[in-house]
Amino acid sequence: MSAKAIREYDGKLLLANYLLQSPTQAVEKSASGFAPAQTRLAQVNLSHVNTTDAADKISEAVEAALDRAERQNPWLLTTKLVAKPDQLIKRRGKSGLLLLNADWDSCKQWIRERAVKEVSVGTISGVLKTFLVEPFVPHPQDVEYYVCIQSHRDGDEILFTHEGGIDIGDVDAKALRLAIPIDQPLGDSKAIEESLLKDIKSDTQKRALASFIERLYAVYVDLNFTYLEINPLVVLETEGQQQPQVIFLDLAAKLDQTAEFESGDKWALARRDASGSSEGSSGPAMEFPAPFGRELSKEEQYIQELDAKTGASLKLTILNKDGRVWTMVAGGGASVVYSDAIAALGYASELANYGEYSGAPSETQTYEYAKTILDLMTRNPHPDGKVLIIGGGIANFTNVATTFKGIIRALQEYKQALIANKVRVFVRRAGPNWQEGLRAMRELGETLGVEIRVYGPETHVTAIVPLALGKAPASAAATGGVSAMPAKLVAESAVSSTPGTPGGAMDVDPLRSAGSAGVPQPAPAPTAAAIAEGKSAPWYSPFTANTRAIVYGMQPRAVQGMLDFDFICKRAVPSVACMVYPFSGNHVQKFYWGTKETLLPVFTSLKEAADRFPDADVVVNFASCRSVFESTKEMLQVRQIRTIAIIAEGVPERHTRKLISMSQKASVTLIGPATVGGIKPGCFKIGNTGGMMDNIASSKLYRPGSVAYVSKSGGMSNELNNIVARTTDGVYEGVAIGGDRYPGTTFLDHIMRYEADPGCKMILLLGEVGGVEEYKVAEAVRAGRITKPVVAWAIGTCAGMFATEVQFGHAGALANSDSETAEAKNASMRASGIHVPETFEALPALLNQVYSDLVQTGVIVPKPEPEAPKIPIDYAWAQELGLVRKPASFVSTICDDRGEELLYAGMRITDVFREDIGIGGVLSLLWFKRRLPDYACKFIEMVLMLTADHGPAVSGAHNTIVTARAGKDLISSLCSGLLTIGDRFGGALDGAADLFSTAYDKGLTPREFVDSMRKKNKLIL
Repeated sequence: MSAKAIREYDGKLLLANYLLQSPTQAVEKSASGFAPAQTRLAQVNLSHVNTTDAADKISEAVEAALDRAERQNPWLLTTKLVAKPDQLIKRRGKSGLLLLNADWDSCKQWIRERAVKEVSVGTISGVLKTFLVEPFVPHPQDVEYYVCIQSHRDGDEILFTHEGGIDIGDVDAKALRLAIPIDQPLGDSKAIEESLLKDIKSDTQKRALASFIERLYAVYVDLNFTYLEINPLVVLETEGQQQPQVIFLDLAAKLDQTAEFESGDKWALARRDASGSSEGSSGPAMEFPAPFGRELSKEEQYIQELDAKTGASLKLTILNKDGRVWTMVAGGGASVVYSDAIAALGYASELANYGEYSGAPSETQTYEYAKTILDLMTRNPHPDGKVLIIGGGIANFTNVATTFKGIIRALQEYKQALIANKVRVFVRRAGPNWQEGLRAMRELGETLGVEIRVYGPETHVTAIVPLALGKAPASAAATGGVSAMPAKLVAESAVSSTPGTPGGAMDVDPLRSAGSAGVPQPAPAPTAAAIAEGKSAPWYSPFTANTRAIVYGMQPRAVQGMLDFDFICKRAVPSVACMVYPFSGNHVQKFYWGTKETLLPVFTSLKEAADRFPDADVVVNFASCRSVFESTKEMLQVRQIRTIAIIAEGVPERHTRKLISMSQKASVTLIGPATVGGIKPGCFKIGNTGGMMDNIASSKLYRPGSVAYVSKSGGMSNELNNIVARTTDGVYEGVAIGGDRYPGTTFLDHIMRYEADPGCKMILLLGEVGGVEEYKVAEAVRAGRITKPVVAWAIGTCAGMFATEVQFGHAGALANSDSETAEAKNASMRASGIHVPETFEALPALLNQVYSDLVQTGVIVPKPEPEAPKIPIDYAWAQELGLVRKPASFVSTICDDRGEELLYAGMRITDVFREDIGIGGVLSLLWFKRRLPDYACKFIEMVLMLTADHGPAVSGAHNTIVTARAGKDLISSLCSGLLTIGDRFGGALDGAADLFSTAYDKGLTPREFVDSMRKKNKLIL
């Protein structure tokens, strides 16, 4: 999630530190017309205390926290005070959670009575553990104001009313507003006064407020706020003071968590002094507390820590620890539709957890994730038994067999607990290597003693849910949810073919096919006619059979997938013109065009690539979230570029909004961020879109159909490919716009393209909870701007059934108002004339019905199905699938690194660390191929301690020995060893030490060090 709420305590610390420091965002910095009040804040934090602790232990912790607050803030003893809980609770005053004008003794007693106790606020109950105490400020009501700054897609907006306080009423109806476009500065003081302060009578107050608002907006932008509300804001004019004093009494704020790499140091610095950190440290990192009523368990915290340490995504929210329905779902979008399906069947109260794993987690990471869920699931037996749903969409690049290995390990470890809890397991998954993954799961079911039912892509994504809950017979899952459709209109359930994209990280596989031997040949060059045709493509068709792309970043697997797609689509020229990788010199990279090897150039700069390939008008940008802003800005300066796809997740919202503005001015289509891309069957695909070649073949993406879709979820776009292929004549074009709050292009942007494209006959929209873009589509249909049939569904209908706020997998999947709920969106779209099913499970049948109507009226004329193309297969991937075998070139009897986890004499490396066997134990495994007794291991370690000084150039000595043993003369052998020492070999330690010590001597923070190396285009050794 990007926009995350922070405590009032932290928000006020940020304002106190940066209100006068942040650089102005106005056309000119206004003359200071106010004096900021001294910020005095005392926090009583008991977040480390559990309600299950003994009463005396809780009491001791409360007294210790109060004593600590008193020692750090002696002004508490001499000042009238305000006390309140600081846990993201709205309307504290109306809930009786506000103490005013009290002394410190009264505040302590008030806190004692409420600390670590459950209270109810509306329909939500939670435990109070964090309190804020600050000075009481007596003031007349007529100096209370309201100010709020919030972000929108096109810019920021300031809301102001001259009547603030607890009885403010309907802010949206009464507030004056000032919009600041994302690419323009804030107006001067006069503009602020005219737009927001015309109801203020006092000129002094007006000047003070205008100056304060200019400073407040400067902080808002500088520190990457996404929401900042102050109510009441008090302006006091005191006799003897030259300027009015401005005091922010109550504050609510959200920060963009994805901007932590940019603003994290500033956030931490503001918290340093208050936390008592040493002067030399930057301060503690910003905390983002869970919503009130959603206290994180240690298991949720553990998964959060795992998630923070990996590039994959691991999420877990416990909804009901005693529930009998548990899920383990792959994919952010898929995790939502599974929760929807469970809730729609009336089991929302029994749903124990929400979560997802995605982004190709390793076997070990998946094992830890699965083990955590199984541990929670098997603690409290249920008289009716329990259900575990292991589901997911069709993966783009996650190896299903690898992740299932981790899940299977966890299931085996909890075998007895699963049996004791009468657990039944239902599995549905597809994607790379799904056949092997499902086979392993079926075999487990034969030996585990637990019922395990397994289904693949022939089954609708959520068809196992009613089966697991006893709401449907097994035959319903087997039909994939389309049993009632005319057989002649339903695509074949599966196409038997072999994946053609490697699952590993190998750049080039020389054994891809037996016919690939020989000198690599360049791929066919585009003809002048093809270039001309591509440039003249209409505005509504950014991808054609002649579209060529530049891939930014070293992504050989994605490039190979694009080339394989080109080949089976029988394109005349490869869609990838070249690659750009700033961290190396210009060179060529070897790939495959069909079964033949070919070379693609790699450039260090985008300008070189664009100059060399003027026909390339698409850029697939794989740059990281840190650097994607600058690289995309550079791309937008290249006039030939028409489309840019940003793959990176975690791009700060302000960066994205600026890129949207720049792309609109440059007339460039921006897809993403946080997207897998898009696909035009028979023509072009972006990166990993569409998944492996077997999924592309089974979904018939090698030729165009009649249905164009747009989705937020990348994983669910694959599922849509599958659904559309089974219920219609196939996909015409599909785009995943990305799950962030502000995607580069919206649903309506792409649907208007589809409306204008004569090749598209019907449109499919998969929206989700959060945002308002679906309403714009509904309005366009209502106004007659969209005339083609639209089938749509917004996922996330389960959100309203949960007692507390749940953030789903995508950053934008959170309703901030009733209008942003999935139910409201579906109702609005249905009322506008869009075809909306009753549930997501009914979507395939509705698609087939609309398609059948178009066939009957002659709008769609089905074409004969072409012969399915033959798909080349990499040797490494074929070996992964168990289709071929080859003698090993090297045989090791002591270690094995072929799998996801390194083995020492059969012992997993994680077990080596878990059991702490030490250096002696490791050497016993490697030298003696077994575990030796402890005394023998200690003896080995004693020998090592005595002989540890091995000399400064061991790699050089090793190579000298090897060369000499090979029969070379003395001089050649010495040169072999001496020339080996360098930054890339044994001397890498010297190079790394030089880089890190230089950075340390300059006083750079780790973030500054990484950024400086990035700007120099240098790798960190």
